[in-house]
Formats: sequence, structure tokens, C-alpha cells
Amino acid sequence: MLGALIGPDIIEMIQARQFTELRKTLTALPAHSVAELFTDMSPQDVAILFRILPREFAADIFEYIELEQQEEILRALGQEGVAAVLNEMAPDDRTALLEELPGALAQKLITLLSPEERKIAKTLLGYPEGSIGRLMTPDYVAVRETMTVTEVLDHIRKHGRDKETLNVIYVVDEKGMLIDDVRLRELILADPNKRLQEVMDRQFNTLRADQEEEEAVKEFQRLDRVALPVVDTAGHLVGMVTVDDVLDVAEQAATEDMQRMGAVQALEAPYMDVGFFEMVRKRAVWLAVLLIGEMFTASAMGYFEHELQRALVLSLFIPLILSSGGNSGSQASTLVIRALAIEEITLRDWWRILYREIGSGLALGLVLGFMTFFRIGLWPWATRDYGEHYWMVAVTVSLSVIGIVMYGTIVGSMLPVLLRRIGLDPAVSSAPFVATLVDVCGIIIYFSIAATLLRGTLL
Repeated sequence: MLGALIGPDIIEMIQARQFTELRKTLTALPAHSVAELFTDMSPQDVAILFRILPREFAADIFEYIELEQQEEILRALGQEGVAAVLNEMAPDDRTALLEELPGALAQKLITLLSPEERKIAKTLLGYPEGSIGRLMTPDYVAVRETMTVTEVLDHIRKHGRDKETLNVIYVVDEKGMLIDDVRLRELILADPNKRLQEVMDRQFNTLRADQEEEEAVKEFQRLDRVALPVVDTAGHLVGMVTVDDVLDVAEQAATEDMQRMGAVQALEAPYMDVGFFEMVRKRAVWLAVLLIGEMFTASAMGYFEHELQRALVLSLFIPLILSSGGNSGSQASTLVIRALAIEEITLRDWWRILYREIGSGLALGLVLGFMTFFRIGLWPWATRDYGEHYWMVAVTVSLSVIGIVMYGTIVGSMLPVLLRRIGLDPAVSSAPFVATLVDVCGIIIYFSIAATLLRGTLL
């Protein structure tokens, strides 16, 4: 059915005002499939469909739509339609939408909520931006430990219909303090006449509402759970976070890290939605920094201008040497940044990282050095292209490659650790940034070795 019901068909049915058939057809589909159909439609057409669909189903569809399109649809909906959708949305998804909107518009939308939903929205928005409090939902099921299993299941049937998830049931005391979480599977398999306190093991993990969102990602990865309770500083249960929201945070964080590693400031919107001048600004800052860094490379080459004039053949291998060092540094930087991000290594492991990368750098340098040596030494036109002392040139370039690859590997591995130590994002030590650092020192290493080995021959 989904394949047959494509965008143009829906638009034709809207124009023909076949609203009853449209409502019947769309409600037979899963909410996420309907959201996909709406992706390429105009906000005005989507707004019409939202008015004819059941409120709860429309809210479910709305949660699967990208934030940017959500805002456009809200502008196209009338005040009554906006209120219907927002009141039916899950609190955490609604919070994500409201915090992305301009402040004045967000405040206007909050006034359209029912008193109960308005209180929830203001509570969640009251937490710091980027905190777990903004991410959580208050739609959970909480019970008392004195209840029997039968009473708990009856309570779930009565109050669990609109909750975010029923996989985990939370046990609180009379003051609202979290004392345990019980999986639904354990309740179903337990003796119906047993009290909940006989089923509990009082072993549970929590998140704090004031923690950063990234902490939730780490805990979900460590515990492999579908939901985790959120408590305040005193231990009172205030909400829960589900794995779908955590996946969104993880995706956003990974995107920002990849952009930073490409020497671009993190984009705050999808690529195609970022304005031209904003895109230029985001990219120009780091390009300017890298340009200044490369100026030091030019200065280093100027310092060895005399050697270059006497042995122009050395200039032929500058790109080869610098690219080898930059590539090795970029490799090491990428590996260490990722290992730090997923906590495979910690700052205390810096000496182990250094030890491994010195060995790796030496091994990689030897491989590339030998390849360079034989490439120059066995070149059929070596005498013509590199001069009569081409074997010494081969030795010089090969040793330079070994040195610069080792240097690049050490810098690339240690720079992320240093940045994390001083409280900066390791992703800032991007591949272009490491390559620029290696270029400057690569010139110095190359010409220092050349000045030592070629003195009396080419120099």
C-alpha cells in the first residue's frame, strides 16, 4: 500500500477533497511510514492532513518528522491544530522541538498547551540546555513495593496506555524516592500473589537530571538498557530516558566530531539548510588558522633557502615527505580521538599510547623509508633526474621519511590527549590541523638531515 500511495496521489486526493478516504488510508499505515510520505510535501498540504487525522495519530507522525519540517508545519497549522499536536506529543520530543524554535515562538506555543502539559513543558525547559533533564520524559509508571504483582499489573493496565515505555516499572517510596526498577518480564513470570518487595533486588542504575546528555549515551552503552530512570540530586524519581532519544544524541555528537575533525566548526542545521554566508563563516575560521600555520612552513623553507639553491633536487621530495608525515599523524589522531570518545582509553593511558605509537611510527617509517630508498635508487634515469650522488639523495630522503612519520605519529596521538587534559574537545586536533603542525617540523627534519648527510657532496 505504501508503494502505491506516493506524494502525488495524496495531493490529488486533497485537491479532490477525498478526506474520508485519505483518513482511512493513512491511519492504516504505521506512523513512521506516513511521516516518510510527508517529507516531500509542502507544509500547507501536510497541515491539511494533520487536521483530518486523529489527534493521537497525528502527534505520533509529527514526532518522526525532522525538526526543521516540524517548524514549517506548525507555522502552516492553525492555532487549534498546533495545540492539538503539541498536547499529544511525547514531552521529550516536544521539548526538543521547543528548544530549537526562536524564544518568542516557543513561548507562544507553550501558552497553547493544556495547564498540565504546560507545567511539564516548563519543568523540562527549566533544566540546563544539553542536560539529561531536557532529554527525559515524565511519562513513566511508578508503583509501591507493598503492592502485589497482580495489583502492579492492574495498575499498568489502568495507567500505562500513554506512557513512553512499559519495559521497566519504577518502584518509589512514599516520598517519591526511587528504590528499584523492575523489568516487565520479571513481573509477568512472578507469582501473582507475591508482593513487589519479594521480586525486587534493589540493584539499579540511574541518571541525574543535571548531567550532560553525553553521560546518558555512555551509560546506555555500558548497561545495554532500553530505558534508565532519572533522579534529582536528592534521589527523587523525576523522569526516564529511553534509548531512541539517546541514539539521537549520539548521532548528533558523532556528526559534530566528524565536522570538527574535518576542520569545520560544527553546523547547527542540516547541510542543505545552512545559509551560504553561515557555511562560509564556519569553514573560513579553521582555514584561516591552517593558513597561518602553513605560513610557518614557508618561513622554515626560507630558512633553508641556501640549501635549496645549491641542491634543487631536494625540493622534488618535499611533497612526498610532508604528505607521509601528515598522513601518519592524521591516522594516529583519528584512532586516538575515537578511542577516547568511546572510552577504550583514558588520560591515564597516555604513556601506553606513546609507547605503542613510537613503535608503530618506527615500523611505518621503515616501510615507507625502504620504499622511498628503492624508488630513488633503482630509478632508471636516477643519474639524469637526481644527479651523480643519487644514492646519497635516496638515503637522505629515506631517513627523513622515517623521522617525519615517527614525529607525525607521536604528535597525532599525543595532541588529542593533551587537549582532553586541558578540557578541550579532542576532535579539534583534526587531521588538517595535525598535518599543518607536521609540515613545519617536517621541513626542519628534512633539511637538517640533508645538511648533515650531503655536506661535501651536494651541499
